[in-house]
Amino acid sequence: MIIDGKNTPLGRLASYAAKNALKGEEIIILNCEQTIITGNKKSIEKEFQEKRERVGSGQKGPKYSKSSDKIVKKTIRGMLPDHRKGRGREAFKRIKCYIGIPEKYKDSKKISFEKENKLKFIRTEEVFK
Repeated sequence: MIIDGKNTPLGRLASYAAKNALKGEEIIILNCEQTIITGNKKSIEKEFQEKRERVGSGQKGPKYSKSSDKIVKKTIRGMLPDHRKGRGREAFKRIKCYIGIPEKYKDSKKISFEKENKLKFIRTEEVFK
């Protein structure tokens, strides 16, 4: 199953991908940098910045990534039952996220959840510039 993330709300995309990965389907998400996070732009930026600054004692982690494909994948991981073992781990292995569209997926049929843009949103690529 190939999903186009362009103008798709991140939560809706993540819940759909997690649900289908648990059913056993391979999930490929394209254009992760163009997914949107709805809400107040300043509060979203502040929330992600706080996550980035909180790296634990001795700068060992956990670290929060700046790349939008990893943000999308981490959001999906949060919707799986247990990503460390069992069903959740197997489902998490079936999910692939890409920035842009790789050559091998250019001509394939994609599912799109594109919705009309709300007034308040920010793209995942804009969260970390």
